[in-house]
This record gives sequence, structure tokens and C-alpha cells, in this order.
Amino acid sequence: MSLLELFCSVDDFCQAYLRAGTGKQLGSGKRQRRRGGELHLSEVLTIIIHFHQSHYRDFKAYYTQHVQVNLSSEFPKLVSYHRFVELMSRALVPLTLYLQRCLGHCTGLSFIDSTALTVCHNKRIASNRVFAGLAQRGKTTLGWFYGFKLHLVVNDCGELLAFCLTAGNVDDRAPVPRLARRLFGKLFGDKGYVSQALFDQLFSQHTLQLITKLRKNMKNKLMLYTDRLLLRRRAIIETVNDQLKNISQIEHSRHRSPLNFLVNLMAGLIAYCWQPKKPSLGILHHSDLVLA
Repeated sequence: MSLLELFCSVDDFCQAYLRAGTGKQLGSGKRQRRRGGELHLSEVLTIIIHFHQSHYRDFKAYYTQHVQVNLSSEFPKLVSYHRFVELMSRALVPLTLYLQRCLGHCTGLSFIDSTALTVCHNKRIASNRVFAGLAQRGKTTLGWFYGFKLHLVVNDCGELLAFCLTAGNVDDRAPVPRLARRLFGKLFGDKGYVSQALFDQLFSQHTLQLITKLRKNMKNKLMLYTDRLLLRRRAIIETVNDQLKNISQIEHSRHRSPLNFLVNLMAGLIAYCWQPKKPSLGILHHSDLVLA
């Protein structure tokens, strides 16, 4: 997706967002100035999202070495880097709402998983003050970490369907009912989602069938051959997590503000949604599974 296409999409959303939000925001009762800034809201959002589409791994280098040098004609009223960092915290709500418009549609085949978002090295947990009271210690298959968990649901085309951010010590099964509100068909997960109570809740409330692998201490159960094939292809969501971390840069340990941490996360998810080529199972019709 080109920079112009991204700006047009973001600008259309920002115009609707500003029209809907005018006069409906809560205030303190005091008269306040409503002067517009040098940079429009759509320009701020476009720069933040475009950073995650670029090959830069550091936002300061991206802004000072690329935006201010090569994109000065596209953004003629650029502000300094430190001023732009102050503006980033105001973009959290618009980015979150814009991300809802970028989510895909459920196809009946969904995959769920969680990934750790580390905010600092384990040796620096005691000295971390930015996320004190927010981040927690958690454990994954790779070991202990300090930070948050990002819970994702994708379809067989690699499109994001739902997301949720929790502390690192939250059970993977806790946010599943909230994530499954718009889902139908079958939901595939790993052994961390094994729960008979969760299976019954999803099936009764959403007519959604939760399919997971069996643990070693569980009795074997009969499973449809197509479900076994799809369970083997659950690695599609692992690929999505890898691209979010290594291409969209949703994880790093240089945050100095929880708000900017959330802005970075939302922008990275949006950048992935606009990614032209996503991991896909290549299933055009569900009848292809029957033929397999």
C-alpha cells in the first residue's frame, strides 16, 4: 500500500471521526481553546502507521532521517521530533477506532493464540518504572518474561478478526469469550486452550466449536479428518505473530510512556492489516477440505 493510499484512507476516517466527536466529548466545564495544530490528525496517524510499514527499527531515525528529509513535500508543516512525540499520545483513540475498520471478516475457520510482549529484560524488572503496576511476570513455552500478552484471532486468510491485550500473568483462556463474540464455525487453538467449560460456553453462546490438541494425560477422542488437517495448519497464526514482531515492530524495550506503547501496538496491527500479502491457507471454498 502506497503512502498516498494510506493517507486517503486515514483522512476519510479522521474527517468522519472529527464530525462525530465534535460536541460529544466530556469536558471540565471551563472554556478551552480549540486551536488546530500545524499537523492535521490524519497526517500524524499516517506517519505513525507508515513507520511500521518501513524498514526502520527506530522511530527517531525514521522521523529525522526519512520523514524530515524525504517526505517534507508530502508533509509541508512538519514539526520537530520532540513535538511529534507529544502528539503521538493523542492518536491512541483514533488509531484504536480505525483499527476496528481494518479487521477482517470471519470465514468459519478461525485460529487463536497469544504472544508475549516483553517490555524489558528479566534482569531489569526490579528497576522498571514505566510499566510499574501494569506489566506482570508471565511464562510461555520460551520461558519467563515481564510484560503483556497480546491475544489474537485470525481467519484462514491471515486477516485479523479480534485482539485483546492483557497482563503477562493472565490465563490464555480468560479473554476467549470476549474475542469470540463475532465468530462462528470452528476455532482452533493449542493445548493452552484445553477446557471443557470453555468449550461448552462457546458452543452454547456462539455456536462455536473449540478444537485443540490433546495433552499427554488426556484420553484420545475421535476427530474429523478435516479438523485434524486444519489443526496441523494452526502455525498460520504463529507466522502472523512473527510478522507482527519482526516486520511491524510491535515489540521493543525502549518505551518511556504506556500511552506511546499502546500507540505503537495499534499502529503495528494496522500496518499488518494493510499488508498486501498475508499468510494464508489457500482455501477458496470449504468444499476443498471435504475433497482433501
